[in-house]
Amino acid sequence: MDAVLRGAVERGEIPGVVAMVATPDAVVYRGAFGKRDVSQGVAMTEDTIFRIFSMTKPVTSVAAMQLVEQGKLSLDDPVKKILPAVGSAKVLEGFRDGEPQLRPATTDITLRHLLTHTSGYAYAFLSQDLHDYLVKRGLPPSMTGDDGPLIFEPGTKWWYGSSTDTVGRLVETVSGLSLEEYFHRNIFQPLGMTDSFFNVPANDYPRIATLHQRQANGSLHENPRRPPAPMSTFSGGGGLSSTAGDYTKFMQMLLQHGKLGNVRILQPETVAMMTRNQIGDLEAGRLKVVMPQISNEVDFHPGITHKFGFGFLINPVAYEGRRAAGSLSWAGVANTYFWIDPERKLCAVLMMQIMPFFDKNAVTVLRDFERTVYATAPAR
Repeated sequence: MDAVLRGAVERGEIPGVVAMVATPDAVVYRGAFGKRDVSQGVAMTEDTIFRIFSMTKPVTSVAAMQLVEQGKLSLDDPVKKILPAVGSAKVLEGFRDGEPQLRPATTDITLRHLLTHTSGYAYAFLSQDLHDYLVKRGLPPSMTGDDGPLIFEPGTKWWYGSSTDTVGRLVETVSGLSLEEYFHRNIFQPLGMTDSFFNVPANDYPRIATLHQRQANGSLHENPRRPPAPMSTFSGGGGLSSTAGDYTKFMQMLLQHGKLGNVRILQPETVAMMTRNQIGDLEAGRLKVVMPQISNEVDFHPGITHKFGFGFLINPVAYEGRRAAGSLSWAGVANTYFWIDPERKLCAVLMMQIMPFFDKNAVTVLRDFERTVYATAPAR
């Protein structure tokens, strides 16, 4: 495993990486290679802080399911009862003579839709219609959320987008806490995740990895190091920074069916619900891209039809030589990745800081690392 990661750095394919592999109750591999700040020559370390972007979504999903357990949220009640703006969302059905064609949705959006990305909310970098709609209105194409249109009738498709930001607003409204405070009290503090933040404390800034952008010629441009802008609103879809060690604790909690050590934050039946197919016959996981500076085209495993639970991609069949059927995964746009394999009772996280998403070199490292994990791990 060291050789896979060190080799990718030494060949100049990636600037740096941190990886961990764990069983439900122990970290069985940890490695840090390359630089977290190339221009300053600062080495990558296990406690390096990464912007994990959409790996925030599973955390937000856990928060929502805690509130479902408490009877404060319902999976199937209309979300507009709590967030009225959601009830006014219209479906964008393309353009006629350059003008967007909008109609009222006939299906109420529910928390179930939001947790499974079947709500109709999209990201502009993954939808040409939404991208064009925002540009036509003079809005930045990155702007998404429950103030924008839907791109299909809720419940009829899987389409990756801003649904989990709306879940975050539900958590805040129902709990009376900011998402920052809710996560701290109900997830991070109980699990001992002391290095997970929306706002990284100033004394921890030096531990943040710099972000690199892959250029057209394949080289990497390192963005200058600067303090992160303070957040006063919190994105449940992508706002967190964290470490490999902290995210491993989160994954171990799920492997232990909702608890870590003696601390329980979810009931086993809730975890079982989150980690099984919740989208029926729909297909998840393939992403067609209209803004290549943000992401490359994505197909996590060509030839396999993936499903989605509440916050997790699920592979119904095994990846040969890699994770077992029923494993859970997702990723962050700067090429951070994780998977949780309940059958083999192991989980792993691989963190880099490269844009755009699904960088060819980063994905090669991920797949090579995963094969090596399974070639090394004893059967359980």
